[in-house]
Amino acid sequence: MISRLNKKTLIRWKVYIDRSKMYIGYVQFLLIIFVFIKSLGDNFVTEFVFTSPMIAVPIILFTFVLLSLIIGYLDSRLGFREEEIRNHSKSNPVLMDIQKSLIELNIRMAKMEQERKSNDT
Repeated sequence: MISRLNKKTLIRWKVYIDRSKMYIGYVQFLLIIFVFIKSLGDNFVTEFVFTSPMIAVPIILFTFVLLSLIIGYLDSRLGFREEEIRNHSKSNPVLMDIQKSLIELNIRMAKMEQERKSNDT
């Protein structure tokens, strides 16, 4: 019981860490944008971002959210997510067992239906 509890706890912590990595990734991406802008050297954009952060940061955040939504929409529209889930499910042994059971049930149902039809005639 204790080992099972510890296993569940560890799995729950892993899920929490994985979820937090996603949010940390957003922050890292925004930081990369600022590093990229800084690396552009002396130009209007760099000067504007670092001298007027109260205006530039909301613009960058809005642009980031808008572009993320557009990319996410295109990703969904092109079906990448569904294909990714399909590939994931093929490597998941639990889902493969469920799929095998469903196939077996469908075969049994088809046989029962066929037997019923042959008995009716």
